[in-house]
Amino acid sequence: QVQLVESGGGLVQAGGSLRLSCAASGTSESGFSILIMGWYRQAPGSQRELVAASATGGAANYADSVKGRFTISRDIAKNTVSLQMNSLKPEDTAVYYCNALLRSGSGPYTTYWGKGTLVTVSS
Repeated sequence: QVQLVESGGGLVQAGGSLRLSCAASGTSESGFSILIMGWYRQAPGSQRELVAASATGGAANYADSVKGRFTISRDIAKNTVSLQMNSLKPEDTAVYYCNALLRSGSGPYTTYWGKGTLVTVSS
């Protein structure tokens, strides 16, 4: 079983910065390999949307609304992903979810979600 644990949410004023982190851990004796790690967010009354994602060996992908303000980074050896959020806007307020596409041992790739961390940007 694999768990994703997020940290770093909170309250910040518009124009400020926050950094979110997520660590993947598991109990599989075979270990696990991550293909993609990223962040989604869901604002009240809205659907969950992709914020940024990073594929192993590939380029990062960002939502248009965060390009130039947010930066995703991964530590592949530590199975972690971070999201540096700068120039935050009130419309960035949402619950942010860590997401990973991974497999344990030689099993099938499966999507995992963290429980989410709340980011609130005040105007």
